[in-house]
Amino acid sequence: QVRLEESGGGSVQTGGSLKLSCTLSGATFRHYSVGWFRQPPEKEIESVASVAFDASSTDYADSVKGRFTITRVNAENTVYLQMNDLKPEDTALYYCAAIRWITAQTMSRMTDAQDRGKGTQVIVSS
Repeated sequence: QVRLEESGGGSVQTGGSLKLSCTLSGATFRHYSVGWFRQPPEKEIESVASVAFDASSTDYADSVKGRFTITRVNAENTVYLQMNDLKPEDTALYYCAAIRWITAQTMSRMTDAQDRGKGTQVIVSS
């Protein structure tokens, strides 16, 4: 059974940085594409960034391009999301989800993925 666990959230001021981690267990990590999603307060879930199972592709929401970087470290069974130049509109519950064998672009569309973590809260104050 796939298990995903996020960490690294917190409270920062505008312009600050955070690095989120998503660790997968219970399955072969290198088979899974992983996406980061977020749900701002009282808003819909939106895709943030995704990376393919073989790291051959990444995908970013326009709102985070140039500020966020997604990377995967297979030896650690972990996907990281480096978030720089944070803005108040980045405030949200961030969670990761995983699906096997798909592109990053496809992963970004999977806002209802079954295998997902519980999330980590990010708060950016002005």
